[in-house]
Amino acid sequence: MIRLSRQQAKTALVQLSDRFQATDYHSDHLAIRTKAAYAMGDFGGAIPGCMQVFFLLFFLTNIAGLDAGLAGSVLLLGKGWDAISDPMIGWLSDRTQSRWGRRYPWMIVASIPLGICFFLHWVVPPVSGWLLFGYYGLITILFYTAFTAVFLPLGALAAELTQDYDERTSLISFQSAFKIGGSLFTLVLAQVLFGLFESPQLRYPLLGSLGGLMAMISVYICVFGTSKRYFKQEAKRLAITRPPSLPFLQQIRIAFSNKPFLYAIGIYLCSWLGVQVTVAILPYFIVDYMQLADRHLTQMALLVQGVSLLGMAFWNAIAQKVDKKTVYCLGIPFTMLAGVGLFMLQPGQMLTMYGLGAIAGFGIATAHLVPWSILPDVVDLDELNTGQRREGIFYSFMVMLQKLGIALSLFIVGQILSHAGLLATTGSEHAISQPESVLWAIRLMVGPIPIAFLSMGLVLAYFYPITRTVHAAIRLQLQQRHD
Repeated sequence: MIRLSRQQAKTALVQLSDRFQATDYHSDHLAIRTKAAYAMGDFGGAIPGCMQVFFLLFFLTNIAGLDAGLAGSVLLLGKGWDAISDPMIGWLSDRTQSRWGRRYPWMIVASIPLGICFFLHWVVPPVSGWLLFGYYGLITILFYTAFTAVFLPLGALAAELTQDYDERTSLISFQSAFKIGGSLFTLVLAQVLFGLFESPQLRYPLLGSLGGLMAMISVYICVFGTSKRYFKQEAKRLAITRPPSLPFLQQIRIAFSNKPFLYAIGIYLCSWLGVQVTVAILPYFIVDYMQLADRHLTQMALLVQGVSLLGMAFWNAIAQKVDKKTVYCLGIPFTMLAGVGLFMLQPGQMLTMYGLGAIAGFGIATAHLVPWSILPDVVDLDELNTGQRREGIFYSFMVMLQKLGIALSLFIVGQILSHAGLLATTGSEHAISQPESVLWAIRLMVGPIPIAFLSMGLVLAYFYPITRTVHAAIRLQLQQRHD
């Protein structure tokens, strides 16, 4: 279906361009306010995501006093449930019928338990050992169920709001920029609260409550701001496509027979694992290896995210001229280069550390931008093959991989630190010196291990088959079918 010669693809691109010029081409473009409203939803999603990645493992081992191995297993336990809930919720979202469409009911209802469960993540109950593990394991399962019910349908909106190749990249650049902005907001808020309150038992629950509230508000802003465009597109979809009617397992089999989809999820998983292992180990790298105060963690994170935000505009401009996979192959090597530098860094080289963080952030922008912008093109190919729009199924696996990447990275970090002999402490105890085996493990996880994951992502991106011209051919065939 997508194996076209270069000349055939170029001819399709010209035909599609002429077809749009003969109709209302600009009707497929989004207003900036619609893009911003959509992206606001991911601003809210980035707040709990950022807190989990930067602080949760450190919180569990150094504030709650949980064993490092058990702490790393907490989120992996949640992923066992996610393996079922993500595709199931995606399938149910595709089949939902209501006056609010397919996606909005999930987002509106599930945002409330999302905020509550996120707050409970940062409460230390008066128990220890396996009971403490059980508490955080249960809260993690409940939280991720609510997170999926909100942000999987939200992610599927990207493929429904516009079908234009470049407009989708622009929309995802807004989404990624706001996501990074949400992370920056969280880190600034953490910096302020950590400066105001000395007690970890107070500042983490306060940060969690404010983060949960902001996540809820952001979702409602997204629903309100995109509703006009969404209902217009939903009416068009109902007029030209059949609702998904195949059984759940058969739809999954069809999704995984889509070769570009396998490339897309592979690129995303490798990217997320590479980035998240680095992020998860960063507190230990700064505090235990670099021997710096914990305020440097938020400052380093702010720098990386800030440069990523600035880099987003640059890479989005490049993406308007070249294929999306080319952008990934140009950007990710910057992050890999920074990983080499961090591995070779010595304690006391603080300015070099910040410089390497800036280089990493410039490349990380493409890890945010590219995987999510190629997924809507995969959905178009699926529509061409099946006659159905099944965004929920495809986005469910991307959302699952996002959380799986976080969980696996925390599990990997937790297990390696545990085997290396990490000495866990509680928030009331003084900082201690870690053994040399732990310091060596920290260096491995800040450099070589993430680089290995990112290298695999580069290989997959190189062979990803849906280019700009191939997508034009897909769109042309869909246009002809709809006419």
